[in-house]
Amino acid sequence: MDLKSLREHIATAWRGSIVERLAAYVRIPNKSPLFDPDWEKNGHMEAAVQLMAEWCRAQSIPGMKVEVKRLPGRTPVLLIDVPGELPGCVLLYGHMDKQPEFTGWHAGLGPWEPVLREGKLYGRGAADDGYAVFSSLAAIAALKAQRVALARCVVLIEASEESGSVDLPAHLETLGDALGEPSLVVCLDAECGNYEQLWCTTSLRGNLVGELSVRVLEEGVHSGMASGIAPNPFRIVEQLLARLEDPLDGSLKPAELTVSIPEDRIAQARTAARVLGDSVAGKLPWTQGARAVSADPVELLINSTWKATLSVTGADGLPPTLSAGNVLLPALTLKLSLRLPPTCDPLRAARAVKDVLERDPPYGAQVRFTPGTPTAGWNAPSFAPWLETSIDAASRQIYGEGAMHVGCGGTIPFMAMLGERFPHTQFFITGVLGPHANAHGPNEFLHLDYAEKLTACVSLVLADHARAPRR
Repeated sequence: MDLKSLREHIATAWRGSIVERLAAYVRIPNKSPLFDPDWEKNGHMEAAVQLMAEWCRAQSIPGMKVEVKRLPGRTPVLLIDVPGELPGCVLLYGHMDKQPEFTGWHAGLGPWEPVLREGKLYGRGAADDGYAVFSSLAAIAALKAQRVALARCVVLIEASEESGSVDLPAHLETLGDALGEPSLVVCLDAECGNYEQLWCTTSLRGNLVGELSVRVLEEGVHSGMASGIAPNPFRIVEQLLARLEDPLDGSLKPAELTVSIPEDRIAQARTAARVLGDSVAGKLPWTQGARAVSADPVELLINSTWKATLSVTGADGLPPTLSAGNVLLPALTLKLSLRLPPTCDPLRAARAVKDVLERDPPYGAQVRFTPGTPTAGWNAPSFAPWLETSIDAASRQIYGEGAMHVGCGGTIPFMAMLGERFPHTQFFITGVLGPHANAHGPNEFLHLDYAEKLTACVSLVLADHARAPRR
């Protein structure tokens, strides 16, 4: 294999068609079904899957089969099957659905209008995770162009990942044995600690989302008449959250949300912290004067990858300040998002959180915690020697620096599904969500040079997989 020709082939794909197609994809507001219940009627997901499928079909890969898989009432799955010259199978994964718009985009930027600026493509979804199908197929095509023998490659792009992959199990059941038993899974939906080397994700946290509602009155009452008699629902919410989370250090109290952290994961966090230093916290868009919960980058990495955390992500019952009168509010509902440690039992955690919040409600208030379906985290199996060597060699050849291994604070439900279904499979989980890329928030961007180089790294790992010993 000629590395120079490989990189030129990938660069031509990115600069010749991928960036333009990603810009067109950014313009499609194909929000995940959790955020757009009328997704099917609105047609945005259909537009996104057709855009991707058309580009895939235009690639010159002999024998490739491109299909859009559909099930009634379910978001589609894009499945690309590339026959191999060697035994075995590689599954490459990504998703096409997007988070909602959010607020706070800088002047000249917005969620649905692509902007190219200083080597970055701004807009919702290009980095999370629209680029994955283009990168995966470009990596395969570059190898095929040099007639490098590969195992069969299957690219699966789902459309409900941002909703917890709610539609994926039904698709997997329908596909049956069509995926085969992959000996390697490549996922391009994770983070990178910097843009100078390849980052490999070794664990993912689970997720528990639910609504906490508190009601003390049937309707709002003049605050001068009611305060001091009726308890403020906001104060009750504060008491309930204090049962769950230490208000001083943010640690979660229920034992069911705590796990023993493996020593190798702690060691990886220490190594990553030595490389990243202050950028572990510095990657966030801090307001003036604010600081992280700790000055120790090792502690911050472990907090964000192996410990449970609570975020309040929304509220009902609080009027905008402009229209907020002197009224004691009757009720309040908060949306809670808990990140769970990778090896935490999500169902047990959900039961524990519900019990903590609902038992013995203050002042006899009506208190309900309504959890959604919790998502399990994932801890990667040990690397096969060939894969660990391949990932590091790819990083050195393409970026000039060795690869790094660290946990990821987010959730990719498909990894837990695959880990349970294929216990002997190897995983190469990586991505482009580096400092300030801000997936889910305002000013999301795709770092184009990093993504192009990452595509080359995927090619090198696929080539090594083809030569690797089979179990």
